[in-house]
Amino acid sequence: MLPESANGTGGSGLAVPMAWLYAEYIADELLRTGQLIPPGTLEFRAGREALALTVYLSDSTDELSGVGVISQLDEWLSLTAYGHPWEQWVRESFAARVGRGDGGPDLELARASWRWLESTELLATDLAGTGVEAGPAAAGDDAPGGAGGEGPGLPELADLVDENARVWLPAWQLGLPLGHLSVHLF
Repeated sequence: MLPESANGTGGSGLAVPMAWLYAEYIADELLRTGQLIPPGTLEFRAGREALALTVYLSDSTDELSGVGVISQLDEWLSLTAYGHPWEQWVRESFAARVGRGDGGPDLELARASWRWLESTELLATDLAGTGVEAGPAAAGDDAPGGAGGEGPGLPELADLVDENARVWLPAWQLGLPLGHLSVHLF
């Protein structure tokens, strides 16, 4: 039986989760293009799953096209940016889809991805435990040598981060910045 739409078989057969599969494909291609981490690693999967969730949940029509991908890049950058309450946004987006009666295999695959991102922990360098705040306010524009820790008497950021200090993080907390950087590099 030939499909009548991109999101099913057109009959009573098995529904094909095209919206989720397309979101995963976009995320996978962005991460591979960015070349930040080798494919096949848990870190790569975390980035792909976080970015696929962002792509899927930000598209309320479930009909991303090639042109739609390019027009969505800025939105994905803002959704995955540091300081954006991404975890809360994901929960609210799931609730909104359920409230609208959206469901089916796409939503189930997205939920499975979210469960994996929440329940899987990855060992990563403790960047947050340094006490250094991100952004130009960390050193201050009025500090000698300007922002960024350059100049006399100011330590370099590399001197403040102990790369041996490791913490267990939910996979989404590591995958989200990887996804953000991949979109930015695209």
